[in-house]
Amino acid sequence: MQVSIENVGSLGRKLTVRLPAQRLEDTVRSRIQEMGRSARLKGFRPGKVPVRVIEQRFGAQIRNEALSEMIGSSFQEAVAQEKLRPAVQPSIATTGRPENGEIEYTATFEVFPEIGKLDVDSLEIVKPVSSVTDADVDQMIETLRLQRRTWSPVERPAQEGDMVLFEYSAVGEGFRHPESGTDRVGAILGSGAYSKELEARLVGHKAGETFVEDIVFSDAMRVPALAGKSARVEIAVMRVQESQLPIVDEQFAASFGVAEGGMEKFREDVRANLERELKGVLMARLKSNAVDKLVEAHPELEVPQGMIEAEARVLARQAGAQTQDALASFLPAARRRVVAGLLIAEIARQNDIRLDARRVSEALATIASTYEEPEKVVELYSRDPQLMGGLQNRVLEDQTVEWIAEHARCSEQQLSFNEVMRPGA
Repeated sequence: MQVSIENVGSLGRKLTVRLPAQRLEDTVRSRIQEMGRSARLKGFRPGKVPVRVIEQRFGAQIRNEALSEMIGSSFQEAVAQEKLRPAVQPSIATTGRPENGEIEYTATFEVFPEIGKLDVDSLEIVKPVSSVTDADVDQMIETLRLQRRTWSPVERPAQEGDMVLFEYSAVGEGFRHPESGTDRVGAILGSGAYSKELEARLVGHKAGETFVEDIVFSDAMRVPALAGKSARVEIAVMRVQESQLPIVDEQFAASFGVAEGGMEKFREDVRANLERELKGVLMARLKSNAVDKLVEAHPELEVPQGMIEAEARVLARQAGAQTQDALASFLPAARRRVVAGLLIAEIARQNDIRLDARRVSEALATIASTYEEPEKVVELYSRDPQLMGGLQNRVLEDQTVEWIAEHARCSEQQLSFNEVMRPGA
């Protein structure tokens, strides 16, 4: 095998590889003979299909497969020989035809950049710190009560916290919503989930009442046709219901799968779930802060354009964007993610940070615990190399971020559970 290399820009490489044509011919001949011994073709006894027949029917396919495999294996040999680290799949060009007893192909690709020694000592990183308190557990139990509440019709006027079923139509300058008839909506008064303006006007009205109000809708109105507009609204109250909250007792705990241990075990489970969620969010915030500072410290790092474009396609697909213009809008975010990934990986390599198998098991157990049949989730990950590989990458990233926080100029920021889980609320 003869290999020559050409630099195409700072990260682009073009390999020209020449292989003995006989190597391909030997492989093709061997496979044709092998197929002849096993092929079943009409008019021929099994294992007795003439070589010329196999070659006529399957020769082109066999040759193409053999050529593709030969190129793939020789490319790996060539990059190892030249000590190259391809960052993307190569673009292969070849006629596939022997010339002067050789088959030639070119492979064009980008390589990973050479990153020097990475020093994180000067990075200023903020590490959020928090814990789950008894009050947080109480608040979550109250949230669970609200999720399990029941509703009963009442004849009294509606008040905040009631669920009201109503119909309405709105007429403003140059529009009517809906265009004909009315909209029927159910809303919990005071929640603002549908329209805080409509909900406020329903307070004090009974089922069966009809009334008209002039309303200025906020920009947050869920109906785009009414958002930010003024309208005269005709409202008909169909039903008013009040809620009944369940008693927090052993029966309530049992409804969440706590068969033994009563309320003590239930509170322990609620706390464990909150701590699991808190741990994940704290790590995500620490990682975001560390990555931001790391990327800011290396603004000139050149990365393979192919990696950036591939990451942009992933982001665009996740956002449901498909046009080329939309794809271009994701390139800056894609570049940041690629830079971050390369720097994190390089820090792990330079400092010999090894994947902790125990943490992988713990992470998998945490994921599985959120499903009804956790053992099936564990089995799924164990059988799917792609899923397991993604989990292992995330764990190694977490380990590396923790290493960065330990060696950088790190300050702690004490936060409450709600400040961590609902920032800005």
